[in-house]
Amino acid sequence: MSLQSVRDFFAEKAPDITVIESPISSATVTLAAEAYGVEPGRIAKTLSLRIGERVILIVAAGTSRMDNKKVKAQFGGKPKMLGLEEVAEITGHEVGGVCPFGLKAPLPIYCDVSLKAFDVVVPAAGSTHSAVRITPERMAELVAAEWVDVCEHRS
Repeated sequence: MSLQSVRDFFAEKAPDITVIESPISSATVTLAAEAYGVEPGRIAKTLSLRIGERVILIVAAGTSRMDNKKVKAQFGGKPKMLGLEEVAEITGHEVGGVCPFGLKAPLPIYCDVSLKAFDVVVPAAGSTHSAVRITPERMAELVAAEWVDVCEHRS
């Protein structure tokens, strides 16, 4: 279902982008980097957070870490990662395949500036064995994301 919702999203909004599948799991940044032959920073990981009553998604470079102080300052509350069941229930994607595309219901999406260090990034595509190659700017545009600076940046 989830992989199909992502395929449908791209078929409608960006038919030039192809979902790529890997025979090996890409459920973590390290595994995804190996599966798609890129450095870990290029993996665009999607963090599912609850801040107060709101649920938001933050897409960041694979090697960056969320900075709780920056998140609290940006969104006005303490961030809490969603649990496994909550993630799947709210986004429609399983953990390891969470992405800002083809969501079960619209959610506010934010792209961390750490992604701008790369010309092309590789976010998941709804499953632990799928991804897309896309420029950070195009990804943000397709999902109507706002750019934020909420991570500690590491190379």
